[in-house]
Amino acid sequence: MQKKDCFYLGKIVRKHSFKGEVVIKLDTDEPHLYANMNAVFVDLGKNLLPFFIEKSLLQKGNQLRVKFEDVDTEQDAQSLLKSDVYLPLDLLPKLTGNKFYFHEVIGFTIEDVNYGKVGIITGINDSTAQALFEIQQGDAEVLIPMIDDFIKKVDRKNKTIVVETPEGLIAMYL
Repeated sequence: MQKKDCFYLGKIVRKHSFKGEVVIKLDTDEPHLYANMNAVFVDLGKNLLPFFIEKSLLQKGNQLRVKFEDVDTEQDAQSLLKSDVYLPLDLLPKLTGNKFYFHEVIGFTIEDVNYGKVGIITGINDSTAQALFEIQQGDAEVLIPMIDDFIKKVDRKNKTIVVETPEGLIAMYL
């Protein structure tokens, strides 16, 4: 399994017991969807390796206590600490309406209600306080904040997102 075929689920943040249990901090708004998984992929040394789950327990909101098969000691668990955890993309719950996953809108066209066609989404910058659409228009890059009030329609069939941005925002980049 390769990372491009997976989504980031969370990180192994601590050991739980001397019997090899670990705690995964889930990066999701709906942790209950992942409470009863059979397996996950753990990123160890640039490789995603499958780990099968013997038992798990959701605790403290988004923390999942897990006992993996063949991880039976504190030392085994220690070797997994700070590792990222992934699941295959096909296990993502389907979103509808104006909700979307960042990876799913790469390549979509952005159209502004007032400006018209802006360009193609080449990436999402989520390293800032407000996530941004990175849009390529010719030689210029346009950044539009991913604010719910700006996003008017997500059309998955036609791979288009319609936005309504404040006057002058798009023109500032061109």
